[in-house]
Amino acid sequence: MTTSAHERPHLQVTLASPRGFCAGVDRAIRIVERAIERYGAPVYVRHQIVHNEHVVERLRALGAIFVKDLDQCPTDRPVVFSAHGVPKAVPAQAAARHMLYLDATCPLVSKVHVDAERHYAAGRQVVLIGHRGHPEVVGTMGQLPEGAVTLIETADDAARFTPDDPANLAFVTQTTLSIDDTAEIVGVLKARFPAISPPHREDICYATTNRQEAVRRIAGACERVLVVGSPASSNSVRLVETALRAGAGDARLVADPGGLDWTWLEGVRSLGITAGASAPESVVQQLIAALSQRFELTLDEDVPSPETVSFKLPRVLAG
Repeated sequence: MTTSAHERPHLQVTLASPRGFCAGVDRAIRIVERAIERYGAPVYVRHQIVHNEHVVERLRALGAIFVKDLDQCPTDRPVVFSAHGVPKAVPAQAAARHMLYLDATCPLVSKVHVDAERHYAAGRQVVLIGHRGHPEVVGTMGQLPEGAVTLIETADDAARFTPDDPANLAFVTQTTLSIDDTAEIVGVLKARFPAISPPHREDICYATTNRQEAVRRIAGACERVLVVGSPASSNSVRLVETALRAGAGDARLVADPGGLDWTWLEGVRSLGITAGASAPESVVQQLIAALSQRFELTLDEDVPSPETVSFKLPRVLAG
């Protein structure tokens, strides 16, 4: 039951910016959409194209079928690989089955793959900083022979790590990590192994960095921060952690307004809102609309320089 306008408590809402879709997510979604337009439905997608159920359900309604493995795909329909990247064995299997496959791997993830291969070709032991089991980590480790990549998840892991040759090491990172956590881990590795080779350029992507910095700017003035995103989304979970570290009274992840525990906002007068890089802006607006039914809102938006990064579609879908 909603309250009348004069009974609603006031809530100051600050929207972090940038938030929501990044260029890699936008490209991946457009690849699925364009593939359905060009080849008709169904188009198969290996794993979630991005980690957001709202995106997945919309694409499913258009004619996408999401599967775990290529074995579940017929050979006469296109298959799209997710934005997180895949091990080399996956396109090799698709080619062996004469399948039409479209690679929606984010170009910034592909850059990490190239870095890992470059270091390995130079004879260095490769360390990957990331979260075990995340599709991006599985894909990056799968670029090299089994056992060639050592995964490090924490600073404690870095402190215990025993390399084959301390003078011949390199590291790469998952693109969606916490900037602070990664800096700590890299600091431990560099202190122990001063000769360790870094990535050619920073691996944590521009979108992850920008969204974490945006949350830092608003968190200290907010009693609560809501991050719109999926629990499976690494960059969304990292935004919650970043908000807490930056001084928010509390922070939570919410998939959509239906997942919000309204008691958590009782007595709150200042709320920050952001969205992970795979969360649609439409869900942010749904959340604001739901809040407006219970609160008299004052909206303020932090507006830094806009993001201008964009990525081209695969040539077969261009035009």
